[in-house]
Amino acid sequence: MNRYLMNTYARMPVAFVRGEGAWLFDEDGRRYLDAISGIGVCSLGHADPVLADAICDQARTLLHTANLGHIRLQEQLAEALCSVAGMDRAFITNTGAEAIECAIKIARRHGHERGIDKPAVLVVEGAFHGRTLAAISASAPGKLQHGFTPLVEGFERVPFNQPDAVRDALERNPQIVAVLVEPIQGEGGVRIPDAGYLTALRQICNQHSALLIFDEIQTGLCRTGRWFAHLHEPESTPDMITVAKALGNGVPVAACVARSPSAETLTPGSHGTTFGGSPLACRAALTVLGRMRELDLPERAGRLGALLIEHLREGLDGHPRVAGIRGRGLMIGIELVDPAADIRDRALATGLIVNVTSERVVRLLPPLIIDRDQALQIAETLIELIKT
Repeated sequence: MNRYLMNTYARMPVAFVRGEGAWLFDEDGRRYLDAISGIGVCSLGHADPVLADAICDQARTLLHTANLGHIRLQEQLAEALCSVAGMDRAFITNTGAEAIECAIKIARRHGHERGIDKPAVLVVEGAFHGRTLAAISASAPGKLQHGFTPLVEGFERVPFNQPDAVRDALERNPQIVAVLVEPIQGEGGVRIPDAGYLTALRQICNQHSALLIFDEIQTGLCRTGRWFAHLHEPESTPDMITVAKALGNGVPVAACVARSPSAETLTPGSHGTTFGGSPLACRAALTVLGRMRELDLPERAGRLGALLIEHLREGLDGHPRVAGIRGRGLMIGIELVDPAADIRDRALATGLIVNVTSERVVRLLPPLIIDRDQALQIAETLIELIKT
């Protein structure tokens, strides 16, 4: 542990200094296959040459200017995001947690405009929405919240994947103005809801004049084989989507995108950001979106994810340590019956980077540009590690 850094991470015993495609290299020059991509960030892999050139060109032109004037690249990014998301307006910011904060503020103002004094947001068990006070208050109770009370009030919680519980909560509490949910729970263990769950949420929210907010920070931008995970259920169109992680491929940039009337809720002075929407961040994000289209990453993620899941299931079928294998596109979880930390550590020793969430789930979020051989290498390495 470095004596000058606050002790907030249980770091692996390695320091990466260079990347190329799906590979990372440590200080000694050893190569590792990256199957976590910075926790779902580097979907284009490392050191994408087109993105690198765009960042360098923008750095020589203009890094930052205040949101006091027009930023044309920010306007272009908002238009591009609204186009792929089917939304009307975007607020560009820096991180996923900030995008969540923006969505919560819009929901609360929406409630006040309806005459509700204490508007509440309905969230679900097992959720993870970030690490600001409002975000941890909306997330699952536990170590994430330990030591940080009092939490932000105004959240009510129901079980995940149970639309009847959502309906009952909205009928019972007229102060609930929005429902916030991840289409697939990432930190919660790659938990995929039943088919029809997201569509049911849309219908319930319509019946009760509540906003539907999808946290697509981990699931969005091609990860699950669609531009957004909720598009696996086309009738589930939300009122707001939060986007981050893969949007900048490592450059901090995020957004809350909304459709009308939610898109018109914020007004000058009601919200803002110093660094959000900088020319550098927006140029990077626009380049990333362009590369995703050029490489057809939704199709690639769906195809290679199906291949990876198939090989994992074939190789681990019936193994007593495996409780289940689930995934959509290149968002995959291998749930074990016991803690999985040893798999992370042993995988690192073989030159494969994975991580563990919910203590027992080996999570895979490889770059979307991996090829067939790399997908099979990930599967074969993990099959061997789990079996031995």
